[in-house]
Amino acid sequence: MNKINYAKELEKKIETFQKDGKYPSLLLHACCAPCSSYCLEYLRQFFDITVFYYNPNIMNEPEYRKRVEEEKRLIAAYNKQVETGDFFGMNSDENARKIDILEGDYVVADYLNAIKGFESCPEGGDRCTKCFELRLEESAKIAAEGGFDYFTTTLTISPLKDAERLNRIGQEMGEKYGISWLPSDFKKKEGYKRSIELSHQFDLYRQDFCGCEFSKRERNERQS
Repeated sequence: MNKINYAKELEKKIETFQKDGKYPSLLLHACCAPCSSYCLEYLRQFFDITVFYYNPNIMNEPEYRKRVEEEKRLIAAYNKQVETGDFFGMNSDENARKIDILEGDYVVADYLNAIKGFESCPEGGDRCTKCFELRLEESAKIAAEGGFDYFTTTLTISPLKDAERLNRIGQEMGEKYGISWLPSDFKKKEGYKRSIELSHQFDLYRQDFCGCEFSKRERNERQS
């Protein structure tokens, strides 16, 4: 069975929008500012984007607040570029559009309930699948309620995240709520590399664990 190239699938979608001269509305689930940086730089040329910051898996509230404020700071900087037309040599053009942000409910208990029984799974395993399902289901629900044309997530930019699994879950949640899923694999075509460059350019806070205490514990064990 041939693997789907989700990056090419995204490009095909964008080509159809460009032919029609349309800018579809997109609800973009964002996990953090560094991962968002390239995704937003790229997508804002083709979509009217609202970032949906929904990450109850970040179990430490000060860590959560730090990350969400970084997301807001990055979006403000990008919007200022659109206002002034000065993109500081970034990969953008006159089609770049302003970005909105919507912060979801921060209820850690929702995450703990979603992964109940999977706490001991290794990072990247079934516990992460349950976490993806939680965040993408909420994203699909909000996108459908808001009348968006599409929804997707920045999570596929990470080399540690399985794009096939994320796209499958996103497609399932889209079908459940009647909202179109936008396929992606943002790590392709040096997207992850570009996110690192942008993180340095904007001096973004880059964490070294996904957010849950389980991944933090694994990180500490590797470093000890």
